[in-house]
Amino acid sequence: MIGRLAGKLVLKAPPQLVLEVSGVGYEVEAPMSTFYRLPAVGESVALHTHLTIREDAHLLFGFATAPEKTLFRELIKLSGVGPKLALAVLSGVSVEDFWNLVRSGDAARLTKLPGIGKKTAERMVLELREKAGASDGPANLGSGQAAMPATPLAEARSALESLGYKAADAAKMTDAFTTDGLSTDQIIREALKRAVR
Repeated sequence: MIGRLAGKLVLKAPPQLVLEVSGVGYEVEAPMSTFYRLPAVGESVALHTHLTIREDAHLLFGFATAPEKTLFRELIKLSGVGPKLALAVLSGVSVEDFWNLVRSGDAARLTKLPGIGKKTAERMVLELREKAGASDGPANLGSGQAAMPATPLAEARSALESLGYKAADAAKMTDAFTTDGLSTDQIIREALKRAVR
């Protein structure tokens, strides 16, 4: 996985840019929020990246900040939301404003973003509300820091989700460990053991 690129910016043509790293030009798609922060062509830049591999293409997406990348990854986990739509969301609203809209359940304002219909907006609110409202989740993504869950339980749930479990299933699997004082690794191990019983 390519997680970060640093090199010379050789082309800016929204939504695409080309970043030259050690003589190799990487085509990267980025939201407008990232384009606004890019330096002039010919200058150095570093981007957080996400690589998507499909049958017909390898697509690289770039972000000026870690919170943008984190939100992009949360969005593409949702049914019916692909990378293009996730870029449109990031282009239309700041990370902090997006999480505020989800926290307040404002699906109507989300439908004003390009490509977001009523059902998709409602799904975003429904599926991301828990994460947006949790003080140890992505709700503080506007701070410029990557969202890192603060408690072992939150970290374990996040890890289980990255393994492919739905948020609700990850929560069920770890409900028994809310007051045990276990480490993240211990919670994950125990949750996975219980899942295969």
